[in-house]
Amino acid sequence: MQDKDQQITFEGYTCKRGLEYAQQEFYEPKRILTTTMRVENGFLPLVPIRTDKPILRDKLNEAMKVIAEKKIKAPVKMGQILIKNVLNTDANVIASRDLGRV
Repeated sequence: MQDKDQQITFEGYTCKRGLEYAQQEFYEPKRILTTTMRVENGFLPLVPIRTDKPILRDKLNEAMKVIAEKKIKAPVKMGQILIKNVLNTDANVIASRDLGRV
């Protein structure tokens, strides 16, 4: 456990972006969420999806629950926004491929 007065030092990076990435990963790690969403009347029962921006790692499970509750209707176009501003993270859930109707 860290003491609040303890100084954190980042080492091993070779550029400014490396330092920024290390600080981001340490203090507030974020990830792009990739999964699938159910599709009604689609050629396939699921469509691959992802967030268009990284979201906090701590919110991934909660976002998965929101996605699991949704079912979209075919057709779906790649890049189509399926859930706007998921969990107020400023990230949208978008389709990763086209999916036609049956």
